[in-house]
Amino acid sequence: MPKTVISGFTHNFLGNAPVWYKQVILLFLIVNPLIVWLLGPATAGWFLVGEFIFTLAMALKCYPLLPGGLLAVEALLIGLATPEAVYHEVLINLPVILLLMFMVAGIYFMKELLLVTFTQILVGVRSKSALSLLFCAAAALLSAFLDALTVTAVIISVAVGFYSVYHKVASGKGYQHSGHNANSDEHVVELHREDLEEFRAFLRSLLMHGAIGTALGGVATMVGEPQNLLIAKVVGWNFAEFFQRMAPISLPVLGAGLFTCWCLEKLRWFGYGARLPKPVRQVLEDFADNEREKRTKADQAALWVQAIAAVVLVIGLAFHIAEVGLIGLLVIILITSFTGVTDEHQIGKAFQESLPFTSLLVVFFAVVAVIHEQHLFKPVIDFVLAQPEVHQPALFFVANGLLSMISDNVFVATVYISEIKQALDAGVISREHFQDLAVAINTGTNLPSVATPNGQAAFLFLLTSAIAPLVRLSYGRMVIMAFPYTVVLGSVGLLAVINFL
Repeated sequence: MPKTVISGFTHNFLGNAPVWYKQVILLFLIVNPLIVWLLGPATAGWFLVGEFIFTLAMALKCYPLLPGGLLAVEALLIGLATPEAVYHEVLINLPVILLLMFMVAGIYFMKELLLVTFTQILVGVRSKSALSLLFCAAAALLSAFLDALTVTAVIISVAVGFYSVYHKVASGKGYQHSGHNANSDEHVVELHREDLEEFRAFLRSLLMHGAIGTALGGVATMVGEPQNLLIAKVVGWNFAEFFQRMAPISLPVLGAGLFTCWCLEKLRWFGYGARLPKPVRQVLEDFADNEREKRTKADQAALWVQAIAAVVLVIGLAFHIAEVGLIGLLVIILITSFTGVTDEHQIGKAFQESLPFTSLLVVFFAVVAVIHEQHLFKPVIDFVLAQPEVHQPALFFVANGLLSMISDNVFVATVYISEIKQALDAGVISREHFQDLAVAINTGTNLPSVATPNGQAAFLFLLTSAIAPLVRLSYGRMVIMAFPYTVVLGSVGLLAVINFL
């Protein structure tokens, strides 16, 4: 424990982050003003971008909002950007902020319906290959219309629920037993240990297939990922136009991704292929039947309301009756009104998942303001635009893909779409070519970024969730299991960009 006030400040700074990480962030904060003074604001801007990407890459050490926010505030104080420039970026991207605030919260109230759906898939399909395909396809379909983070959260909830149920039984308890610690195998009966390990491998593969599914579906529509809506707003596409523009790349990639899923399960490569042991299946089926019998008429009515709200959501998005975030707010109002959720604190829980990332997005915009004010990416964009026009979409796809593997795809997309919009406004590129480059940027940030948990918020969410330690899903294991998908999605996406744009 700290013994002085100074040591208390040191202890409190960035909380439980490693000491070396705290020292690195402090070093960044100290040297940035010196770089501005010695080397100029443009060089300092490049250092800031690198430092911010570092905080994104080290997201498991500390949530990037805190160190990234400190860097952004310092950038304003030393004159790399102005508060007015940051506000301008936020104002332009207000639809994206509304999406994160209200759509994620709206889908939170549909979790029961989604849980029932995935539960029925899990206990109703006996073929592991077919089950994996269904999980991947269902996650892709839902992510195309809903939010990838929420879809991932639902899959995690199903996995945690079923793991806890069997872990209780394996520990010699009934699945209604309360107060059980699923993190400890101390009381697991020796007879069940092998089945428990196989069950962990089974859940790991399903979780990864589901996470990949959110990327496959998320690339296809303007609401699939936060950066999609940002790109759609800059280019001026509605829901249908966005889907049509992405289809030449997103549909071949979807087919290739599902085929890869099936092959991995059949060949049992890269940690896939584990089957559900018969004793575990019996326990889960009994549990699902018990939950179904406990469902009251009020619960059934609530599921019907959620299903109707889902239809309203899809229709609202397809016909673009309002901004996406406002449709999310409509979903919140409909479901809460007709399911009896009237307490302020119950409603507040829905916003817990979305607001931290929304805050981080505003920090993104502050860094983007620095990039714009200092014209940092202009040489890079000028170099790409100086290449033959036919090669430019592929170059943007590769550049965005590689950067998204180590950084966050929302940040990368924000930077690049803003830069090519400036090129369009300056008359450097045509409107049609601008749209082709926007497709390349969107697909580049969505597809190769599955390589690491840093690239996509849904993957990072899975890695930091309660299920990851239970099924022994580490950072390294996620990278290994994502590798075949990275190769297939990146290669097929690049070939589609080359041939169809």
